Amino acid sequence: MSTSKMLGSRASTGIAIAAALLAACAPKDDQASSEGAVMTDSATAAAAAPREMPTPNDQQKAVLDELASLGGKPIETLTPAEARKQPTPADAVKKLLEKQGKSTAPEPVAKVVDRKIAGPGGQIPIRIYTPAGAGPFPVIVYYHGGGFVIADLDTYDASPRALANAANAVVVSSHYRQAPEHKFPASHEDAFAAYQWTVKNAASIKGDPKRVAVAGESAGGNLAANVAIMARDKQVQMPVHMLLVYPVAGSDMNTASYQENANAKPLNKAMMSWFVEHTLKSPAEAQDPRINLLGADLKGLPSTTIIAAEIDPLRTEGETLAQKLKDAGVDTEHSTYEGAAHEFFGMAAVVDKAKDAQGKAADGLKKAFNK
Repeated sequence: MSTSKMLGSRASTGIAIAAALLAACAPKDDQASSEGAVMTDSATAAAAAPREMPTPNDQQKAVLDELASLGGKPIETLTPAEARKQPTPADAVKKLLEKQGKSTAPEPVAKVVDRKIAGPGGQIPIRIYTPAGAGPFPVIVYYHGGGFVIADLDTYDASPRALANAANAVVVSSHYRQAPEHKFPASHEDAFAAYQWTVKNAASIKGDPKRVAVAGESAGGNLAANVAIMARDKQVQMPVHMLLVYPVAGSDMNTASYQENANAKPLNKAMMSWFVEHTLKSPAEAQDPRINLLGADLKGLPSTTIIAAEIDPLRTEGETLAQKLKDAGVDTEHSTYEGAAHEFFGMAAVVDKAKDAQGKAADGLKKAFNK
């Protein structure tokens, strides 16, 4: 799991896009920029008067306090290589568990294997989590977060483990090429390649090729949704369900949740601008429907579960995406967890609401798998 200096020159010209990025990383106290928006997709969200920044519940605050104690630097002051070495929310969870005298061992899964598969730009690292039993099991292709720039399979190890156990499914956690070394849409191309590989090879990993879902957190939530859209448009097998956890979905950095959480931790407005700067080649790409999902054609997509956190700049666009999916005729369930922050989903070892959210996610997946 994982998640500002002032916006770069591109951002100041209007590249504010809540859609390129999500995050995961170090704490920060810098004042976020009040950048103008590229596009407003939700009239309701735009009209809503922003509240003060919400207060984390005690369990979430304990994690955020540990994250702050790890001394990470504001990533917008760093190079991507430096940012990738910063302490993450996953590190904070481990430190809190140590302080509580609890085991820091990951949630057990019967079998976990790392391997590499062929992708459009080279080898793609994947990690396969398999529950106990003979199978065949349903399959979840999972994409981690990190703003398309930072984080990896290790940073986001907790969520796939939880999903494998809660949904009794094989989880294929896929990495992808990251910016700025590989600009948009390299990550999207790799995400679709991993999905295609999984469908083709599901039987060989104890999976049922007819029951394959997609899931992701933050930037990974954006990738998961795009995989379903690409499958529809390319007329290949569709995933049976989308699990989108606080997805990057819009291109408006002046939504109610962006204003409320401009200085939030572990993700805030200025951090998102840093991700955008490194991910997109030009401001025009902020309008691409693969980044701005709120402007995409959402008809004909599979049933969807959207999980949102109250303390998250991305909350409003997740809520708006849920409504747009419903308007497009997609069976959609949406839950916002009060007192929880961006990246909370993988913190079930120390945050009860994360466990609840994982159960909600598993319910949606199992319902789709059992149709």
